[in-house]
Amino acid sequence: MTGSWLMSWHPAPTGRPTLLCVPPAGAGCAQFRAWQQEAGDDIAVLGVQLPGRENRWLDPSPASVGDAVDAVLAELADRVAPGQPLVIFGHSFGALLGYEIAKALLAYGRTPPKALVVSAVRPPEHWVAQSPGRRLADDGLADLNLLLDARGLSADDLDEDSRELMLEVLRRDAELSASYHPRWGTGIVCPLEAWGGTDDATVRADHVAGWADYADGGFQQRMFPGGHYFCLEDPRTALQLLGPMTVQVPAMEGKTR
Repeated sequence: MTGSWLMSWHPAPTGRPTLLCVPPAGAGCAQFRAWQQEAGDDIAVLGVQLPGRENRWLDPSPASVGDAVDAVLAELADRVAPGQPLVIFGHSFGALLGYEIAKALLAYGRTPPKALVVSAVRPPEHWVAQSPGRRLADDGLADLNLLLDARGLSADDLDEDSRELMLEVLRRDAELSASYHPRWGTGIVCPLEAWGGTDDATVRADHVAGWADYADGGFQQRMFPGGHYFCLEDPRTALQLLGPMTVQVPAMEGKTR
């Protein structure tokens, strides 16, 4: 028996505007519990929980990004009613999953999200170009240290077993990203925001701007102080934007930066 693909921390989430959060590679969605506390009772925060981490250590990995998206949508149908306000937020590799979830909702005849926010991620064409050779460098330690840095830690702070467990999650996510191919075309009909960190060495401002080519429903680029995990280090800033956006999305005319 496998665990749920979605986690909720709201005592009564049914019928409320919903913020669906997809974590970066190597991470679980427990970090979004604090986002629910920050968002308050008016918004239900849902986290996407991929297999192989936190409460799903023993669950097998999906064969492809498409399989993961379909599994999320199957559960989302029971959590978000037709017409219920939904905003999707994804960070790094999680943003790519969020992008595919947003497209799949429309492709399957479901209510599209009010907005999609992609954070610290290059546009899809980069992932397609890199997928065949996608591997972790230096046995994954560089990726692990980048992930841990957002929590003020490094791989040296972990015992050997914990370090290997986290590296295994990163390896599984790297293999999953290697399976990526866009489905349902490329354009997003809902408003799309792309966020980046000014000090991010892996995703530059011009990469973030490249998402404008995928925004058929309006585009806005935002740059924040910090590195690759800028909004996970300072969730309050993210929620100050995502909270009001979930309740009422302002109109975006054209593609602005």
